[in-house]
Amino acid sequence: MSLPLTLALLGKSSFLPSWVFMVLLVLVMIFSVYAQIRVSTVYNKNAQIPSRGRITGREAAEAVMARAGITDVEIAATEGHLTDHYDPINKRLVLSEENYNGTSLAALGVAAHEAGHAIQHKIGYSMLHFRMALVPATNFVSRALPIVMFAGFFMARGLSGMLLDIAILCYAVLTVFQLVTLPVEFDASRRAKVELVGLGIVDRDEMPGVTATLNAAALTYVAAFVSSLLYLLYLLNSRRD
Repeated sequence: MSLPLTLALLGKSSFLPSWVFMVLLVLVMIFSVYAQIRVSTVYNKNAQIPSRGRITGREAAEAVMARAGITDVEIAATEGHLTDHYDPINKRLVLSEENYNGTSLAALGVAAHEAGHAIQHKIGYSMLHFRMALVPATNFVSRALPIVMFAGFFMARGLSGMLLDIAILCYAVLTVFQLVTLPVEFDASRRAKVELVGLGIVDRDEMPGVTATLNAAALTYVAAFVSSLLYLLYLLNSRRD
């Protein structure tokens, strides 16, 4: 279905008034800020709580992957705060230095979470592969969107016509990407918690600190999805007007 036709059909839907969207946008911004503060606060708290086993994040990630039969993923350290990620293209599990060398509940939770992504990659978890397929398009629209919005700022009619259509398409891609990211992240956290206890890396009574850290991180992904979705709906509502 073409974009103009899709917009035409959506334009017949019953959208909320613009002022309602503006209120919702403010609420989403507040929620996003709260999510960032929450993850920072919870992480910093649990980063001060050492695990009894004194196993480092690197060792935890290695153990989780070894149990899954993963031997071809490099574990590397990087600078920065909460810069941890799994690179499925190069098969690299990257941990921030504080989590790579750290033995805290936060470090173990984050490290095991990233190892959970490696497990997803190994077993062919469909949502991870779907997310990987969306990365090129997401990277492209992420670079294009600021240009489109900036151009609309200087247009006499603002963001309208073809520019608005392009912005809607960009936000549609971002929204789908954020939606697909949710099950990928939740599943990785689930696997992390199971493996940490199953391997005896963390005792059960230590798990609340790990769970709190992972839940707080998940909140940022929820905020990103809600934000993208609301901006998309707002732009569609502008197209209708």
